[in-house]
Amino acid sequence: QERTPELNEAVVALLPHVNAQQANFNPQEIANLLWAMTKLVDNGQEQTPELKEAVAALLPHVNAQKDQFSALAIANLLWAMAKLVDNGQKQTPELNETVAALLPHVNVQKNQFTPQHITNLLWAMAKLVDNGQERTPGLKEAVAALLPHVNAQKAHFTPQGIANLLWAIAKLVDNGQKWSPELNDAVAALLPHVNANKDQFIPQHIANLLWAMAKLVDNGQERTPELNEALAALLPHVNAQKDQFIPQHIANLLWAMAKLGELIDLDVVTSTFKSLVCRISGNPQFSQQEILMSLWGVMVCCARLFLVSNANKNHVFEKHMDDLFTRLQNTSPDNKEYQSIMTMAASWLGRPCPVVPHYQTMSSKPQSDFREQLLSCFPSLQIEEEKSLNSLPPVDLLLPDHNMVIEVQGPSHYVGGDFKTRKGSTLLKIALLRKSGFEVIEIPINMLLSQYLMKPYIDQIKTRIGFPPQEHGSVSLKRRWADEAYVTADKGRQPSDHGYLTAEEHSDEQPGKPAKRKKTTSQ
Repeated sequence: QERTPELNEAVVALLPHVNAQQANFNPQEIANLLWAMTKLVDNGQEQTPELKEAVAALLPHVNAQKDQFSALAIANLLWAMAKLVDNGQKQTPELNETVAALLPHVNVQKNQFTPQHITNLLWAMAKLVDNGQERTPGLKEAVAALLPHVNAQKAHFTPQGIANLLWAIAKLVDNGQKWSPELNDAVAALLPHVNANKDQFIPQHIANLLWAMAKLVDNGQERTPELNEALAALLPHVNAQKDQFIPQHIANLLWAMAKLGELIDLDVVTSTFKSLVCRISGNPQFSQQEILMSLWGVMVCCARLFLVSNANKNHVFEKHMDDLFTRLQNTSPDNKEYQSIMTMAASWLGRPCPVVPHYQTMSSKPQSDFREQLLSCFPSLQIEEEKSLNSLPPVDLLLPDHNMVIEVQGPSHYVGGDFKTRKGSTLLKIALLRKSGFEVIEIPINMLLSQYLMKPYIDQIKTRIGFPPQEHGSVSLKRRWADEAYVTADKGRQPSDHGYLTAEEHSDEQPGKPAKRKKTTSQ
C-alpha cells in the first residue's frame, strides 16, 4: 500500500486516541496496536511525538495484563519491542519491564508456538541482546525453551525462517550464548534445509546465511559435512544474484567469505570477489563500517593469492584495497577494530599508517615453553616474545638475528579447530609478515604434544638458522609441558589470537517480507 497523504493523515488522527483510550484496550488489541505501529515505523513512518506517546501509553498495560496474552500475542509483542529498538526506540525502563514481563511466558507457552512464532521470538531476543538487552536468566530460559522446538519443527520452516533462525542463533552465540547440545542440534537441524531451499533464498537471505555460518564457525562451530554442503549450495547464488545485493549485503559477503578462509576454494573466492568489489568503488551508499568490513575482506583475498603465488599477482584487488583505504584514511574512530585494519592495510600498500594501534600482549604457555625448548637446543639464540613488527599485531616468537617468526597456532586459528583449514585472519597475518620480509614458521599446537611430532619443526629451525638437522632422537626435547599444551591453549587466549581481526557486521535479517534493508512480517 502506498503511503499516501490520506493514509498518513489517518494514522496521525488515530494516534492521540490510543493514549486517550489506553485503559479500555484488551490484550489482543494492545498486541495488535503495538504490532501495527511497529510495522508502520519499519516501513518508513516517522517516529513522531504522538507515536512515541502512543507506544509509551501501551507498554504499562502489557505488564499489567501479561498473564492474558496468547502465544501469538507474545510472539508479536516481543517482535515489536525488538523492531522498535532496532529502529531507534530508546530502551526505557518501561520497555525493559515489558520485555521482562513477557519472557517467562515464552517458556510457559513454548508448546503452542508455530514455526513462525519460534522464528520471530528467537530473532527478537537476538536483536534485543544485540542492542544492549541484558542476557538475564529469563532471556536465557526463553532461548533454551525454544531451541528444542527448532529441531522438532525443522521441516516446517520457510526459507526466510531458516535464514532468520540461523542469523539469530549466530548473533546470540556472538553475544555470549553458550554452546549447548540443544543449540548444536538446532544448527544441525537447519543446515540441511539450506541446501534443500537454495533456489528460494533472496539476496538478503543469502548474505545473512553466509554471515551466520562464518560467525558460527568463528565461535567454535565444528566443520561438519552439513556445513560444507550448505556453503557449497549457497556460493553459486552469490554470483548469480550479484546485481541485487545492497551495500550491507556486499560487505557481509566479503567479510564472511574471507573469515571462512581455506574452507572456500580460492578460485571461488576470487571469482566472487571480482563480481562484488566493483560495486563498491565510488558508491556513496557504503557506510564507514561497510567499507571497513569490505577492506578487510579484500585484504584476506589478496593474502590468499600472495601465499599461493608468493608474488603480487592481485593488482586488481590491490587497487580496490587502495580505494577503500583512501576512503577511510581521513576518518579516525577510536576503536581497536578500525585501528588494526587500517594498520594492516597501510602495511600491505606501503603507505603511511594514519593510526598507531595499541595491542594487548599475553604469552601463552605453549609458546613460552617452546621458546624454552629452543633455548635448550641453542643457548645463544636471541628470541623475543609478543613483538609487534612494523606496527602489525604481535607475533608469538621472533628470532631477530634471522628475520624469522614462529607462530604457535591454537585451534582458534583453524576452521572448526581442525588444525588444517586456516581462517582468513590467520592467513592475513602470515601473508603480511612474509610480505614484510619475515620468514614464518607455523606450528599447530597439536604438533607440540610429543617429541616425535615436534622434531621436524626443531630440525627446520636448525636448518634455517645455519645448523644441519641431526638424526632422529639426537635432539633433547622436553616433554614436561607437552601433555598440557592443548588444554592450556583452549582455556585462555589462543596463541597469536590478539583480536587484530574482528570486523563487526550489521547483518540484521528480521522476520518478514524482504525490502530495501530489513523487513519483517509478524502474523
